[in-house]
Amino acid sequence: MTANKTAMTTQKVAARFRALAQQEKWFEIQDEFFADHVRSMDPENSPYFGYAEGKSTVRKKGEDLVKRIEVAHRLYTTEPIVSGNHFTVGRETDITVQGLGRIQINQIMLYEVKDGQIVLEQFFY
Repeated sequence: MTANKTAMTTQKVAARFRALAQQEKWFEIQDEFFADHVRSMDPENSPYFGYAEGKSTVRKKGEDLVKRIEVAHRLYTTEPIVSGNHFTVGRETDITVQGLGRIQINQIMLYEVKDGQIVLEQFFY
């Protein structure tokens, strides 16, 4: 980011995130907002996903899941709630995944923003 360009506020990042999430453009969100050192955390002992660190590793985590989705029954993301340098969204996911069958996850997704970039995504389900 250049010195004369000010970073987006957390509110603006959250608004743009919401617009892209409504279109299921998750990789565009990663391209646009994820910091090189971003961390992605799922609940400990999650049967579905794990921990990833670094933009390319986090992207691979997402790509590995997307490749295995056979049917998307319902995908929905709520409006963001912003507080300080964090925002959260609710996410309902009902998908059939190769090797796992049909899974339904209702989760809270927490994002930390620093200098206009997402440095942490953490999932609670």
